[in-house]
Amino acid sequence: MTTQKTFKRTVRARAAKTGESYTAARSQLLRSTDAPPPDVMALTGMTDEALERGSGRRFGDWLRILDGWGATERKHPEIARWLVAEHGIGGWWAQSVTVGYEKARGMRALRQGPGDIVVTVSRTINASAGRVSDAFTDASLRDRWLPDAPMTVRTSNRGRSARFDWEDPPSRIAYNLAPKGEAKTQISLGHERLPDADAADRLKAMWRERLDALKGLLEES
Repeated sequence: MTTQKTFKRTVRARAAKTGESYTAARSQLLRSTDAPPPDVMALTGMTDEALERGSGRRFGDWLRILDGWGATERKHPEIARWLVAEHGIGGWWAQSVTVGYEKARGMRALRQGPGDIVVTVSRTINASAGRVSDAFTDASLRDRWLPDAPMTVRTSNRGRSARFDWEDPPSRIAYNLAPKGEAKTQISLGHERLPDADAADRLKAMWRERLDALKGLLEES
């Protein structure tokens, strides 16, 4: 009964926000709950596998859990806190799940993060996850594919993830690695806290080019 009441509140909140009838809003929510996520990478900045490894669940599971709780009626900080308190996931993963949920449910623009702009790029590289990590954290190796990068390591978990400060413009970078075998790795990189759309477009193009350069470097060596 509680879940049903929560879902009705979710339907009413959507109808009030979109101008749809109650029936239309209910139909849309039921369809979105039952359907697979439209594009997990676009919504969360990482693969479903990486999200499951870090948060304990795939994105479709989080959509159903948050819909059942009535998250469309909640503010961003409340959703993230609830994920940490009730489901025991880390703060960074809670933020990623929350932003992805808000985008999936039309509560946030696709390129908007919590108060900023985020761009994401991914590549699959025929190299181990450890080698991909080293290409970011070893300055001499990084200069071979990303010369003069204005970045400083904040945290690094070799073979899994890392975060960096980026100086120009002041922003942050985060990546997650998903091993695809003994010598194949998918990297999902997000550049966060960007000031405007021009910076986002410029840096997305730059990261596409530079990750191609990284792929070429590691696959040739």
